[in-house]
Amino acid sequence: MTNSPGRWRVGFLTTAFLAATVCFFASAGTVQAAGEPAHTSRIMTELALQLALIMIGARLGGFVFNRFLRGPGVLGELIAGMIIGPYALGGIAIPGWGPVFPLSGGPLPVSTELYGIAMLASIILLFLSGLETDLATFMRYSLVGLAVGAGGIVFSFIGGAACAVYFGLADSFLHPAALFLGTIATATSVGLTARILSEKRRLGSPEGVTILAAAVLDDVLGIVVLAVVVGMVRAERSGGTPAWSQIAVLGVRAILFWVVFMAVGILLAGRLTRVLKRLHSMNTIAAICLGLALLLAGLSEMAGLAMIIGAYIMGLSLSRTDIAYELQDQLRGIYSFLIPVFFCVMGMLVDFHAVGKVLAFGFIFALVAVLAKVIGCGLPAWLMKFNLRGALRVGVGMVPRAEVCLIVAGIGLSTGAVGQDVFGVAVMLSMISTMVAPPVLLRVFENGSGVRGSERMKKEEVRSVVIELPSAEVAEFLFSRMAQAFRNEEFFVHRLHTDIPTYQIRKEDMAFTLIQEGSHITLNMPARYQHIARFIVLEELLSIQDLLDSVRRMKSPDSLGAELLSGVFDR
Repeated sequence: MTNSPGRWRVGFLTTAFLAATVCFFASAGTVQAAGEPAHTSRIMTELALQLALIMIGARLGGFVFNRFLRGPGVLGELIAGMIIGPYALGGIAIPGWGPVFPLSGGPLPVSTELYGIAMLASIILLFLSGLETDLATFMRYSLVGLAVGAGGIVFSFIGGAACAVYFGLADSFLHPAALFLGTIATATSVGLTARILSEKRRLGSPEGVTILAAAVLDDVLGIVVLAVVVGMVRAERSGGTPAWSQIAVLGVRAILFWVVFMAVGILLAGRLTRVLKRLHSMNTIAAICLGLALLLAGLSEMAGLAMIIGAYIMGLSLSRTDIAYELQDQLRGIYSFLIPVFFCVMGMLVDFHAVGKVLAFGFIFALVAVLAKVIGCGLPAWLMKFNLRGALRVGVGMVPRAEVCLIVAGIGLSTGAVGQDVFGVAVMLSMISTMVAPPVLLRVFENGSGVRGSERMKKEEVRSVVIELPSAEVAEFLFSRMAQAFRNEEFFVHRLHTDIPTYQIRKEDMAFTLIQEGSHITLNMPARYQHIARFIVLEELLSIQDLLDSVRRMKSPDSLGAELLSGVFDR
């Protein structure tokens, strides 16, 4: 009975809250600020309610799918969008208000404001994807990566477009549906692959490095293909079918845009970061870099290309700078907020009635797209010094499609180039490939070498220094002091999200890794920069030695304790 008053208060407050909510919904259509148009107030209120439901639904869907079904959280976010979208629960009218997610009546089923937020999320997503790209790895394995990436692009595009023509969704390979289905099939999202390989400690293996390098080139080629397809569709809609000369011009323009802005970005990224670091505020630096990504995204759209191209170029340009990890850390909050919104909104675009008409085609298309990646990427890998096991690993690692596939499909839907049926097929491909790839990848990476004969990929020589200490507490103290010592030398020290305390330390083209495991501290460093790292560590060890000597010169703990106790009792 002692909890009854508390329970009564909780029940009263809950009832009052629900009553206020009902009153709000009942009167929302007639209340607005003085001088403000009624439709503006309605739109903003509706947007706030929609974002609230999207954030809650996406997070719960991702949590349930990841925690209980042991699957990628992105699938839960997609399914949550399908459930609360305008073609499902979101289309049910609420008394006094109407549907929370009403059909817009345009080419997109959601409002322009909501879709704009989703596209902003896609720009941030591609910007961060560019930041995570390792340009040094890309250059080192460019030959095999180019072959693997090109093979995946060619096989996937032909397979996707052929499916559209064979099943009657398009009357020719130049039909917008065939072009977009081919482009959708070429998309690769290796974030899931990278996470699995990292957990299996195979990210640095020849297969793992080749997958990452091929993914970079696959993104480059895929973005060029996307730019050409978008240009062709726009040219066709402006009047007539584009000639092959126009297609060639579009391809050259896309490649020139990529090469010019990429070269300028790489050349100026170092100078830009040196200027920005004078601000001594990572919040300000991150905001400016994100603003530049949005600026370049807008310029790419003005040039007739997709906005995600400019965002990816900006991220890739900054990926080789020493602030890349800091930018990722600063933008993690906005990433965690917006990216689930993007996947949820993409799920809301699915029209179940339209997808039901092409359900069989969707499964066949997904199967063809998966096999096209395995064969198209695995065959060049097998021809370039990988055995069958290694080629299969590379091919399976390139299978997952997620955000890039949905972004391409969303662009096609927003421009009216494709309908709800094609978009639904893209969602099916994203879901099926994301569910199939992880277990197969774990299986093929279980044991055995994937490299043919004695061939090995060359790596930059790395030296390691292991410091053994008396206890884990002492190691933790020295670990934090060493990290601070690098910060004092104007290095960017980034704490990685791993089970073992690990710091990634970067400055310009120097990169070190500091790891604490129990009472051991390990410092990994490139051989050409080992003298710098060793000097900083030695200097810190000497300063700690001086600190210990000064502690030894202090009074004994017994005498200090006696003085403290006497001071207490004297009171």
